Amino acid sequence: MQIGFIGLGNVGGKLSGSLLRNGVDLQVHDLNPELVASFVARGATPGKSPAQMMAACDVVITCLPSPQACEAVLREMLDEVREGKIWLEMSTTEAEAVARLGREVEARGGAAVDCPVSGGCHRADTGNIAIFAGTDRATFERVLPILTIMGRRILHTGPLGSASVLKVITNYLATANLVSVAEALTVAKGAGMDLNTAFEAIRISSGNSFVHETESQVILNGSRDISFTMDLVAKDIGLFQTVADNAGVQLDLNPLLIDIFNDGIDRYGPRELSPNIIKRLEERTGLDIRAPGFPAEMTDDEPEEPGYEVRPSRA
Repeated sequence: MQIGFIGLGNVGGKLSGSLLRNGVDLQVHDLNPELVASFVARGATPGKSPAQMMAACDVVITCLPSPQACEAVLREMLDEVREGKIWLEMSTTEAEAVARLGREVEARGGAAVDCPVSGGCHRADTGNIAIFAGTDRATFERVLPILTIMGRRILHTGPLGSASVLKVITNYLATANLVSVAEALTVAKGAGMDLNTAFEAIRISSGNSFVHETESQVILNGSRDISFTMDLVAKDIGLFQTVADNAGVQLDLNPLLIDIFNDGIDRYGPRELSPNIIKRLEERTGLDIRAPGFPAEMTDDEPEEPGYEVRPSRA
């Protein structure tokens, strides 16, 4: 089976790297020729265009920065879709858009899956990230062997588009966690607490979270490098707001998070690292929220293992 991968950025480059590392016959494409060249040097084949890749490959995976980019690439590929072809959309995108585009793929005899990932770039790099997959059960079983190469825990979420809804829900929660740990660490410093001790107090307590165990460390290091930027956070919580609005659910917290990150973008620029949202508090208080002994970036120390399907419990 030949697989095409379009989008070799922070996440896509790591997911496609897992495929290449595990011996998959891989074609790659990106607007940055240096990224393509690095994959070719490791044994991948350069894809000439999205259309050529859909014609040549059994499965084409896209991992792109915006819904607009996803649609533009799919439009290029669509005429080459036929029976047996599969489009895997691994971007964080709009559920309605991916469902609409997926129906166009299906109308030409192909299959479509929205399968965003969650767990951080450090886990994407080792094949230990979680993957949500929205599609019919038969298609899910066809793509499961591919997903278990790129990820550790694979969850079939339901029909096409369902994975994208759940992904923006989890990203909303991660954003709320990030803002809350930024405030917690700033209050700890302002109250005269040792920040190393404060980190451990949160880690071993009911206040712990995945975000604290990862992003708090790079905040305290001062690098703030989690390979994610403020514009991407704004996109994700904007998508979550759209889901809530469409569901008729009035929210209290997410509109505040949108205001906070819009202010961060105005202050520091859209490509500022997302944990530097704490700079708003540092500047307001004059406090320096750093401590010794924390890493500049996160690495996954779990060994790479074959992935598996996670099944929801049923009463």
